[in-house]
Amino acid sequence: MKFSTYAVGDEHFYGAATDKGMIALSPDFPQWPTLLDVVRAGGLSSLSDAGAGKSVTHRDFQFEMVLPNAPRILCVGVNFPDRNAEYKDGSEQPKYMSLFPRFASGFTGHERNLVRPPENHTLDYEGEVAIVIGKTGRRISQDDAYDHIAALTLCNEGTIRDWVRHAKFNVTQGKNWDNSGSIGPWLVPFVDAAQLDDARIITRVNGEVRQDDVLRRMMFPIRREIEYISTFMTLQPGDIIITGTPTGAGARFDPPRYLKPGDVVEIEVEGIGTLRNGVADEVVK
Repeated sequence: MKFSTYAVGDEHFYGAATDKGMIALSPDFPQWPTLLDVVRAGGLSSLSDAGAGKSVTHRDFQFEMVLPNAPRILCVGVNFPDRNAEYKDGSEQPKYMSLFPRFASGFTGHERNLVRPPENHTLDYEGEVAIVIGKTGRRISQDDAYDHIAALTLCNEGTIRDWVRHAKFNVTQGKNWDNSGSIGPWLVPFVDAAQLDDARIITRVNGEVRQDDVLRRMMFPIRREIEYISTFMTLQPGDIIITGTPTGAGARFDPPRYLKPGDVVEIEVEGIGTLRNGVADEVVK
């Protein structure tokens, strides 16, 4: 079963996503007002039990960022060998991973537009798998790392490239424009290692494959990401780790191929789903 956060008019729900629509589950769990509360309580299995056999309640709805109140989102940068080579700086594989924070306000939901701001038009795509932590841990070993994952989802880690270069050591401002990226469409409960170890990620722009790689080629595998990050911070349920994007982002073409209004970006991973977003210019009031 897959679980989404969604809106119907001014009302917000979470529930089970099906091919025919949503099964609202939040009314059944008032003790868990949001999907983040469900994750923190270890309640995804309870949602599965509650959704079994229920009928669709909403066919007309809008997806929201799957955990719109996620307090901590940490991204791993330059995590595929070809991606490192794209920088053309002659550097070998780094000893430690690059990390930066993103905030929930920078993400929208499935089937909604990524927003290109008027200040700069270098909006780029990055298809990635995101993991949602479900168990508190500090100094987690790689052997135990997967035990701390509650669910998987997808991310288009949209970036305003020019703003990444505003400072020498800081990408934060280029990575956090409102609604420049997306996370969703849903949470898929984590069951076993094959969901990640055998995963292939494909990014398409207007149907054209731009990124295509397998997670086992990551320079810093997800087990290592959890081990390293939990060394300096206590991972908590609801934390999101965005695990890295393959080669093929728009900035690395010559000339660059940035997103423009009317484009459609799809991030696909078998077993998780497809995250789809259009692109629109921001309406400035």
